[in-house]
Amino acid sequence: MTPSAPAPGPVYEALAGLRLVDHHCHGVVTADPSPERFASLITEGAAWPGSGISPFDTPVGVAIRRHCAPVLDLPRHASAAEYLARRAELGSREVNRRFVTAAGTDVFCVDTGYAPDDVTTSWELAATAGTADAYEVVRLESVAEAVAAQGVEPGEYATAFHTAVQDAVARRHVVAVKSVAAYRTGFDLDPGRPSDADVTAAAARWLGATGTAPRLDDPVLVRHLLWTAVDVGLPLQLHVGFGDSDIRMHRVDPTHLTDWLHLTSGTVPVLLLHCWPYQRQAAYLSAVFEQVYLDVGLTLHHVGPTRARAVLEEALEVTPFRKLLYSSDAYGVAEFYHLGSLTFRQGLADLLQSRVDTDELSLPDALRIAEWTGQENARRVYFDEP
Repeated sequence: MTPSAPAPGPVYEALAGLRLVDHHCHGVVTADPSPERFASLITEGAAWPGSGISPFDTPVGVAIRRHCAPVLDLPRHASAAEYLARRAELGSREVNRRFVTAAGTDVFCVDTGYAPDDVTTSWELAATAGTADAYEVVRLESVAEAVAAQGVEPGEYATAFHTAVQDAVARRHVVAVKSVAAYRTGFDLDPGRPSDADVTAAAARWLGATGTAPRLDDPVLVRHLLWTAVDVGLPLQLHVGFGDSDIRMHRVDPTHLTDWLHLTSGTVPVLLLHCWPYQRQAAYLSAVFEQVYLDVGLTLHHVGPTRARAVLEEALEVTPFRKLLYSSDAYGVAEFYHLGSLTFRQGLADLLQSRVDTDELSLPDALRIAEWTGQENARRVYFDEP
């Protein structure tokens, strides 16, 4: 059996037709990217001109040529040159429409705080998909950095940040907040809430050192940011694991959060995003803390369809079935919406169907798990649907 030709079965059929809730994603570029920019967008590393190493010669690059090429009316395994030429011929609007529609997604929860490129807004993304709904996720570091850029005294920073976050989440269709503490400090932080005096002193150091583009990377202020998220009361998304070279991987093991999770028990849902290679650690946390949920978005399209089942299998070793959510974490290129959906559907179907076939799982249970993971768990967390 190959991922491109899954064995027939009721779980495959159910997942193939399931309309997804993508609980964490980003906009797609609105202009046609150059070949160099496209290559950069499909890797979490970088394009290395002159190295002889192409992002197309990676698991995700091969998956694009295999699974995305037919969406652009190309043969499977089209060359990179053929693929890029066809993409340019169709233009970004049509390319985005095809891939976002192919994902089969009804709801997008869009992190709008990261946009080094000109990308679609959440509403434009939903319009590209046709009938989908769009909601926003507020990136807390972006709010803090905007407060600093506007000018604030150290003693006023805590209040100004809290007010700015409240104003941001008061907008219609905001359903969550997010932190990229993993990129800035890692998770091996003092778990306690910092004192007002500590925040003021840290703000003085940070604000005194920033220029026109402040970057929030002070450990005390990151702790303050996480506790502010708890006070605001919306679900909190946390990037975990796999990311670009800003990540110090040994510092983003989510079990570093254990003491903080004890202190914040009973407050807000905590959504651990992506998680590779820490999907097992994230699964453990979801099994022992009521408020912890996880996904393996981003990971699946980077490992490709042949390994999606293995990642999902590790994530589900001990995770309660009502704790795993779907996300694509698509950014920049619309291909990642299609690949995220495809690898999730095929990987989970392969896993669940095999358990049904060996009588380790009943078919009704498998179908419930598929529906929970693909849409209902997210609806429960973000929209209070039972």
